[in-house]
Amino acid sequence: MSMLPIAASLLAAAEEHHELVAPSFIFPLIAAGAFLLLGAVTWSYRDVAHRHADKGRTRGAGQGSGH
Repeated sequence: MSMLPIAASLLAAAEEHHELVAPSFIFPLIAAGAFLLLGAVTWSYRDVAHRHADKGRTRGAGQGSGH
């Protein structure tokens, strides 16, 4: 069996054009918005360990923490 008919049918199927659900410039905007949202979530957790440092010292003192 030759691969030529299979390749020809794949190329014919690849040439069909489908409409996008939105204009092409919308997709990078959605990605940028997702990254900004994830960045805001990450930024909201800044300095959390420092704010609760005193709680870690009192709770972990008797658990072999070495301090």
